[in-house]
Amino acid sequence: MKVFDEKFRNNKIRYVLQCLLAAVSVFIILLFLNAISDAVIVAALGASAFIAFAMPEAQVSRPRFLIGGYLVGIAVGWPCYRLSLIPTLTSLPVVNECSDVIFGALAVGLSIFIMVVTDTEHPPAAGLALGLTVGECTHRTILVALIGIVSLSIVKRVLRPVLRNLL
Repeated sequence: MKVFDEKFRNNKIRYVLQCLLAAVSVFIILLFLNAISDAVIVAALGASAFIAFAMPEAQVSRPRFLIGGYLVGIAVGWPCYRLSLIPTLTSLPVVNECSDVIFGALAVGLSIFIMVVTDTEHPPAAGLALGLTVGECTHRTILVALIGIVSLSIVKRVLRPVLRNLL
């Protein structure tokens, strides 16, 4: 049974370096944004950091996809969250029983559709849309998500010369 990736054996220092760079980058971003209480953002940024630092040459880690995907996730998650607060909708028998499930699923489906159509596919952004819909979507949450992903994109760009695909 193979436990370690063959590439790891020959590139141990690179693997450790890039993972440390990802950890330090996320640490600084979360510390600066004081965002640790926003579980949605922490999870999405963690997944985005994996993509940016483990697959820096992949299309999905380009700024268009990182930032564009988050913009789509926010543009879909916020309205779905607002819809889930409308008493007329939530008082309907089927919706009342599983409001978060319905609007959360709608947010994921719509965000995937819009990302695919606009060529801004970034999987963590669909998770962001879901989290914004079923969590508490505030202006602060949205601002922190945007600043976080832009910061992550800038850090990745600055470190580009030392980053290689680990997958």
